[in-house]
Amino acid sequence: MSKERIAMHITLDMTELADVLIHPVYAGESFPYTLNEARKRQGTMTWLYARSAGEADVLAAGMGERCAVTLERVRRAGGAAARTLLQEGRDSATLLKHPGTVTGVGGRESIESAAAWLQAWIEGWLLGLYRFDKYRNVTKISGSVKLNLRSADWPELSAAGLNSVIQTAMHRAEATNLTRDWVNETPGTLNPDAFVEWTRDLFKDRPVNIYVYRGQELTERGMNGLLAVGAGSKHAPALIELRYEASPDAPMLALVGKAITFDMGGMNAKTGRDISDARMDMGGAAAVIGALDILVRQQAKVRVTALIAVADNLPDARATLPSSVIAYPNGLTVQIANTDGEGRLVLADALIHAAGLGAAQVIDIATLTGNVGDALGLGIAGIWGDADMTRELARIGEHNGERLWPMPLMDDYESELRSNYADLRNVGTSTLAGAITAALFIRRFVDKSMNWVHIDMAGTVQHKQDVGYAEAGATGYGARLLADYAVNYARKCDTGKAPGNGARNATGDVSVNESRKQEGSL
Repeated sequence: MSKERIAMHITLDMTELADVLIHPVYAGESFPYTLNEARKRQGTMTWLYARSAGEADVLAAGMGERCAVTLERVRRAGGAAARTLLQEGRDSATLLKHPGTVTGVGGRESIESAAAWLQAWIEGWLLGLYRFDKYRNVTKISGSVKLNLRSADWPELSAAGLNSVIQTAMHRAEATNLTRDWVNETPGTLNPDAFVEWTRDLFKDRPVNIYVYRGQELTERGMNGLLAVGAGSKHAPALIELRYEASPDAPMLALVGKAITFDMGGMNAKTGRDISDARMDMGGAAAVIGALDILVRQQAKVRVTALIAVADNLPDARATLPSSVIAYPNGLTVQIANTDGEGRLVLADALIHAAGLGAAQVIDIATLTGNVGDALGLGIAGIWGDADMTRELARIGEHNGERLWPMPLMDDYESELRSNYADLRNVGTSTLAGAITAALFIRRFVDKSMNWVHIDMAGTVQHKQDVGYAEAGATGYGARLLADYAVNYARKCDTGKAPGNGARNATGDVSVNESRKQEGSL
């Protein structure tokens, strides 16, 4: 494997001299060059230029105090280094391992091993190089930066182990960047029809079964949330079902994503100087797609069903009107008090469907409310539901950088959802606690056979400016979080230690499978 080119952006044991040598530097520790302690703080990048033509320039990547280092800090340092080199027009760099780089323990997590540290750096590097420049011409930034690794720096890893680390980091970064691409895409290109076709193309010739519910089939199955929300668009709504069953006897984990490819608010039309962010209201679905992509790339031994509820929410002569009442197959009727509360209506369809498939656990993820951003800001998402699942997802998020904060399901607030015309209304009567009342609404559509959590990622779907390894625009939030949870869940199911494992539906998914013709394994 020595001297083999691993990927377009990663090389191993490159013989020619790299443009730059990257040194991770820690506060209070020695460094071969004179460097002020202030230049060793977390996130600081310092150039030390060569004194002669025979030397390489040095980029000192500040890591802060070793005892406070986390894998996310390593990831951000890798991304910041890649961006710094890209801005300087450099072609390549070699990462030099600082003595003791992987031995420090402290803070909220420890750097467990050389493999974990290196994977985090490469992941951050590849994420940091991401640019959505599909529609740029004269302002497009050309070029890229190769990262060279020296196998001698990583004696803890065998050749196979080093290759595995690189490949794993590449898979995770590529899937996250895929998620970013879909979220950043314009509504003129990515509409409900295109979303379905892009999904088919992505999983073509891969071990994933796909079925798309549309038109009359939505009507027959009572998926009235999707039909109501999508009524105003020329692109028909759909529910996409994707099954990846590398471990077919395991309990099913369902990942439910909201894919409103443009949320104009329906008849309660949004107003504002710039509402272009409405194209990002499919961030939850993109995260589910990205997670499934990671699992398939890594050939993970899991049983996961992804359910994507796809629609446009637009005003039109055919659009659903406020005060309309729709009925769901679980017996609940809903008054649509505000058509801009559409996400929960389509998630309800998918959650009912997940129960019919026999899911043991279900995670729904959506850009659901601006209120969650008011509460938590743009760096952390809110999570509601099963305590064990919440605890495990929050732990994973601290590890991989896609953070979550547990939020309460306040039963007293359910009074906000009472309707004089139906069983409940889709939005609360108050402007307060909107994210909580949305979660309470969704909970009404979760079957008792399943354990459930709801993730509101409206705040974390994008950055307004470059941050760490993320450029302004879509973050790709959720893809790694969901994939990591699926792997951990499958592993714990094998040992009988799965958190919050719900009872299987007695009928399983036989009734659903036998009542339709599969479109094939794509």
